[in-house]
Amino acid sequence: MPTTSSRLLTLLSLLQARRDWPGAVLAERLDVSPRTVRRDVDRLRELGYRIATFKGPDGGYRLDAGSDLPPLLFDDDQALALALSLEVTAVSGAGVGDGMREAALRALTTLRQVMPSRLRHRLETLPVTVVLPPGRSADVAPEVLHALGAAVHGRVELRMDYGEGEEDRPSRRVEPHHLVTWRDRWYLVAWDLDRADWRTFRADRITPRTPTGPRFTPRELPGGDVETFLIGRFRGQDGPTPTTDWPCTGTVLLDLPLRDVTPYTSGVAEDAGDGRTRVTQGAWSWPALAASLLRYDASLEVVDPPELREAFGVLAARCGAVAGA
Repeated sequence: MPTTSSRLLTLLSLLQARRDWPGAVLAERLDVSPRTVRRDVDRLRELGYRIATFKGPDGGYRLDAGSDLPPLLFDDDQALALALSLEVTAVSGAGVGDGMREAALRALTTLRQVMPSRLRHRLETLPVTVVLPPGRSADVAPEVLHALGAAVHGRVELRMDYGEGEEDRPSRRVEPHHLVTWRDRWYLVAWDLDRADWRTFRADRITPRTPTGPRFTPRELPGGDVETFLIGRFRGQDGPTPTTDWPCTGTVLLDLPLRDVTPYTSGVAEDAGDGRTRVTQGAWSWPALAASLLRYDASLEVVDPPELREAFGVLAARCGAVAGA
């Protein structure tokens, strides 16, 4: 029979999982009587959780958001996931800056202090080293991120200055649809009202202006979802129906064994026998793809398509001109 504390934890997890829970269903899931469920709900209320009761044939309970943060109950996996996330944020800052790093470190210290010894031991046996990429982008001020998120959530037009530095920052009017993070940078995906097209703006180059504009009706994003749209744009696809595929994809045979290619390829590498490797890779243009394949510093043979072979000819002419200059 679960202890009262573990049952409360399970009950809280269930209430957080969906909006409404019939009392009878909760009793069945917890393997207790409806009366015990009522007592456990009262205990959670005493801890500061706002749990509403709704009536009807399937009357039950609903966890509402409270004005104050009540004591939080986590199971072991949730606590470890939270601690690991805080460790990463304490180093990276999540692209928001030193304030976020310091807040994450304080939260991690607080969490470690209240962790039972078994969880602290599990966390200590899972050391995490965060390696930041060179040339990291500028962090986004928390107030800017909050302003952008509020505009996305409220579906209101946003007026903003956009660009690097203090000068040459044109004003933009946009309908903000998504605030996303990609490779350690924050981006705003929005419909540019002045250019009548979708745009992706780096959040660290945005200065929101007040007041915001009127509410707008969300538009359908090309590609159907923000992931497909964003990957397509970063891969050079500007058409009305972007995909996650590269615009240009080709296959070559490299005079290198698979073990020497696998650590460095961004595509698909397969053993072709006789110490050669078959590589299929993509890029935003044929010359860019040819240039990326030359980085293996090995002889190669183009399998397909003909456009890739022609791109090598273009690069050869360019390199020849540079060498003869």
